[in-house]
Amino acid sequence: MTAGRLVKCVVWDLDGTLLAGVAVEEGDAPPPDEAMLGVLAELGRRGIVNGVASRNAPEVAGRALGAVPWPVGFVAPQYGFGRKSESVRRVADTLHIGLDAVAFVDDDPYERAEVAHALPAVLVLSPEEVADALGWPEFSPAVVTEEARARARSYGEAQRRRDAARSSGRSTVDFLRWAGTRVTISPATPADVPRLHELSVRTSRFNSARRAVGQATLLAWVGDDRVDVTGVRLADRFGDDGLVGAAVSERDSDVWTVRILLMSCRAMGRGVIEAVLACLARSATAAGARALRVPCRLDERNVPLRLALVAAGFRADPAGQDAEGLTVFTRPLDAPLPALADWVRVAP
Repeated sequence: MTAGRLVKCVVWDLDGTLLAGVAVEEGDAPPPDEAMLGVLAELGRRGIVNGVASRNAPEVAGRALGAVPWPVGFVAPQYGFGRKSESVRRVADTLHIGLDAVAFVDDDPYERAEVAHALPAVLVLSPEEVADALGWPEFSPAVVTEEARARARSYGEAQRRRDAARSSGRSTVDFLRWAGTRVTISPATPADVPRLHELSVRTSRFNSARRAVGQATLLAWVGDDRVDVTGVRLADRFGDDGLVGAAVSERDSDVWTVRILLMSCRAMGRGVIEAVLACLARSATAAGARALRVPCRLDERNVPLRLALVAAGFRADPAGQDAEGLTVFTRPLDAPLPALADWVRVAP
């Protein structure tokens, strides 16, 4: 894997991998593999979530999983006779993470080869390799916050939210209002720095600079009167996601520049990025600026961020890149200001 890449989800086979045996339709479910129980517990402590990709029928796999007091929950389980690579891809898509943030563990060499061939970005491991892999950088985040440890719970809340949205018949805006969505935008504090660093490391789809930012740099920004570091918190009736985003803005009399804009995938589709961009535009206008700039490093991963910028009235500078090689998206501030939804609270 590429240096600096972190695994966010491990997708597990069941028979002979998580289970010390083969699940069958009749009879007792096989016991868990004791070594894997310890691995799962440690992954949970590190904020790494766990999924399942099994060829067992849903009722057989569900019964086998339910018979064991696992130390962690499993997100987006995939059962049936399709290709394991298809199951792994569905898990990644459900969690809104890249395939390079996924590891796959299976005792069957054929299944490992199939996933490795179809999804070369996925880290493929045998059960015997997993314990050693816990010592690899890909499994060793420098900081693990409470938001990270709650990630599996948050994904469960997200599934209940999606189910409710599908069955509600409401528009997106009406559903967000019905769900009691609360977006709080406020100045970040030194206590937020570990989580902001974690977001910069883990976030790719909504990371304008596509880079990690060290805690020392973040702390310096928080204490700099010339820089606005804004934190974004999100909650609704399904759960509290905590600190899910941030924007670091440098001010001058004419132009505000957002040096880095970060947003967790948990906030996708919930009106958060729109609220942040609207708040930034309104704050810059109130300070007398004539334009708001967001430099972006363009790649295939942060397309969702660029689409959000365009939808908010930003346009890429036709002159090309800035001194750091980033493409600058600019929004003139002489146009009507965007409205803030009634569930957005902006703290002074």
